[in-house]
Amino acid sequence: MNRYLLPLSVLGTVAGGAVLLRDYVAGGSCPSKATILGKTVIVTGANTGIGKQTALELAKRGGNIILACRDMEKCEAAARDIRRETLNHHVSARHLDLASLKSIREFAAKITEEKERVHILINNAAVMRCPHWTTEDGFEMQFGVNHLGHFLLTNLLLDTLKASAPSRIVNLSSLAHVAGHMDFDDLNWEKRTYDTKAAYCQSKLAVVLFTKELSRRLQGTGVTVNALHPGVARTELGRHTGMHSSAFSSFTLGPIFWLLVKSPQLAAQPSTYLAVAEELEGVSGKYFDGFKEKAPAPEAEDEEVAQRLWAESARLVGLELSGGSSPQ
Repeated sequence: MNRYLLPLSVLGTVAGGAVLLRDYVAGGSCPSKATILGKTVIVTGANTGIGKQTALELAKRGGNIILACRDMEKCEAAARDIRRETLNHHVSARHLDLASLKSIREFAAKITEEKERVHILINNAAVMRCPHWTTEDGFEMQFGVNHLGHFLLTNLLLDTLKASAPSRIVNLSSLAHVAGHMDFDDLNWEKRTYDTKAAYCQSKLAVVLFTKELSRRLQGTGVTVNALHPGVARTELGRHTGMHSSAFSSFTLGPIFWLLVKSPQLAAQPSTYLAVAEELEGVSGKYFDGFKEKAPAPEAEDEEVAQRLWAESARLVGLELSGGSSPQ
């Protein structure tokens, strides 16, 4: 029996070390213990993955959480799960389809009518490397959902966010933004051969540019906005990449992905941190990679590009005619 003890002990040590290394690589838990008792929080795309885990983390901290999702059956189920796990009964599900400007306006109108305050808005929902689909309004799906949908939603909620100051907006971007480029001659891929990867990178670059310009416009209001790369996570977001269905990828790259790819719970920690950390009060217009502020791609810091994107986005979603906030 004793001859098995050493190999088992070594195996246990290696396994334990691998788990610790993985947690270290993945970034670990949110370093802030701040609570948000009674504060109203909106999380888009919160029925699964990072969004659901972020909503759960913030519910644990006492927030009044609104899950904003397209699929109401999944959204209601997620809200029940969170209420059961956190014993926080202030967790509700609302319909929001970011691929529909009509749905976004309806959602924002109900929120502004029913809620005097919105303290935290987490623009989490995203589409990644889908086929060449278009939104209800004819926008390329990734640009439409990842950027334009959140652009309109945020602007429509700005008055409420300002009235709730100090308040925060967290925009989930991606490291992929570094490979993006804003093609203002063809933002919706109507002229070029569709490249789903390039379209995703463009949409995530747009998120960082939007964050920069919005921060500039919000100076002095008490509302901050930051962009975030949460890390690569095992979620439904990558369902169109083919990674999960490839036997070669699963067998060859599986151990590497196990080490480097975060669970949704770990990937939600940076979003939670940006939403609650007291040390980030007043920090705005920044890009975070996990818990650390980093410089984004050079194009993401180009003020002229950011202002041009804002103007084009406002035109595309009809913001000037919406009656919503249009900060100057």
